[in-house]
Amino acid sequence: EGLATLDSIMSMKRSGEWDPDFGRLPSGRVLPERSGATAASHPLPRRSPDVAGDNPVMRPPFLGVKVVKGLSLDEIARYVNETALFRNQWQFRPASCDDGRVESDEEFKARIRPIFREQLAAAKASGVLVPQAVYGYFHANADGDQLVIWTDESRTEERCRFGYPRQQQPPFLCIADFFRPVESGEVDYAAFHIVTMGAPVSEAAAELFAAHEYQRYLLLHGIGVEMAEALAELWHHRIRSEWGFAHEDGPTVTGLFRQQYRGGRYSWGYPACPDHTQKRTLFDLLDVTGRIGVELTETCAMWPAASVSGWYF
Repeated sequence: EGLATLDSIMSMKRSGEWDPDFGRLPSGRVLPERSGATAASHPLPRRSPDVAGDNPVMRPPFLGVKVVKGLSLDEIARYVNETALFRNQWQFRPASCDDGRVESDEEFKARIRPIFREQLAAAKASGVLVPQAVYGYFHANADGDQLVIWTDESRTEERCRFGYPRQQQPPFLCIADFFRPVESGEVDYAAFHIVTMGAPVSEAAAELFAAHEYQRYLLLHGIGVEMAEALAELWHHRIRSEWGFAHEDGPTVTGLFRQQYRGGRYSWGYPACPDHTQKRTLFDLLDVTGRIGVELTETCAMWPAASVSGWYF
């Protein structure tokens, strides 16, 4: 829509013939009304009645926080979502073939993969990708719509809490429902993480943008962002392996992008966990400051940009 508007403006500028009604009359494009949040017509339950409570709770391999550096870029690259990188970040599109048809998805990816390999090799050679991770396992229980993190196995003193909205209609699900309720007296655990590809890739991309090297900027920025997402996916696999249920994964890496695994990986900013300010609690929980070079802005955005945070259930 924006490009169409600018095209019209530039066309009038070139011709010198300005439409006095341009931008002042409705375009005829009808947008659906936004649906506001509706209050529940009845009291919400503390826990969804559809949630099972008899699945086995897996004990994590350790409790506390670890920092990991010196990760393999080639191993991370195996978890890159090519669709997200090629189409969304880099904005490439399937081309028309000589026989009149449009490239298949596999033909399209096969054509773009050499660019990916070239850009990844250049990034590795320049040293702009510096993958690091901080993560940990903690004692946890659900308290209604909140996740309580305990200081130790006695589960008598709270370390912190995270809160999540509950669906207003059946089945009334909430992220806290992943955990055994505090009133059950059962033990449960949560894992949290922050991964990053480091500041150099964000700084190098910013320099390219400032120099109006937009194509090179787009390629490098895309590599940084999607390698960070790939590191989060790799680390989720690492968590499942350590926790003891990676054998339940789907058979392919592509399947992992469709959540073919037990549990879940969530991050702030989505409807089920919209409160970005909870990242401050996460940074305190993982004692991040000064450990992997990731910081929070005053609006709770992470710097460097090629970073991902969240938690695993």
